[in-house]
Amino acid sequence: MKRLLEGYARFRRDVFPQWKDRFHLLAQLQKPDVLFITCADSRVVPTMIFQSEPGDMFLCRTAGNVVPPYGYLPGGVSATVEYAVEVLHVRHIVVCGHSDCGAVKAMFDKRDLTRLPLTAKWLGLIEPASRYLDPACGSDGLSLYRGLIYGNVVAQVEHLKTHPEVARCVADGRLALHGWYYDLLSGSVEAYDEARRRFVPLEEQLAAGSW
Repeated sequence: MKRLLEGYARFRRDVFPQWKDRFHLLAQLQKPDVLFITCADSRVVPTMIFQSEPGDMFLCRTAGNVVPPYGYLPGGVSATVEYAVEVLHVRHIVVCGHSDCGAVKAMFDKRDLTRLPLTAKWLGLIEPASRYLDPACGSDGLSLYRGLIYGNVVAQVEHLKTHPEVARCVADGRLALHGWYYDLLSGSVEAYDEARRRFVPLEEQLAAGSW
């Protein structure tokens, strides 16, 4: 907590004055281009990874970067998606998983979550990840675990497609969906190539002008 308070003091003293004009512009209106859905894991910092500025991304963080399918429950994630698409008119939605994901690990290891009934129900939404395993994924524990993290990204993008506002805007060409994977050790990002059904370096998609 002390570090947070010290950080706030530096923000007020050194950072906010430099960004004051930008914050004043954003005080009454936001118009982000991207809804970025990622894990609540403290090691994943989207604004640092993508060097974004205030107002660039509408952020949604959930355990395991889970997006419930439409109708599952009227929760905060579904409301965030609905608001981002219908009110903010975002042009892109990114679902970003990451290496060493504890939520996927808990599901993979079949951990006893008796004391965490809400968590257990939430992590049940990760189970479809096994349907999207890369056929080339190894069968050893580490390879399978990593493959499930990738598969979970694809599964949650598929869940997104069940939301009527998302499906409508994708069909109209007003919205694009992306599945990304962030590696904590290397700082690299991979993007899911739906045509090839595999993840490729994000730089490859940038070079191809896929945006």
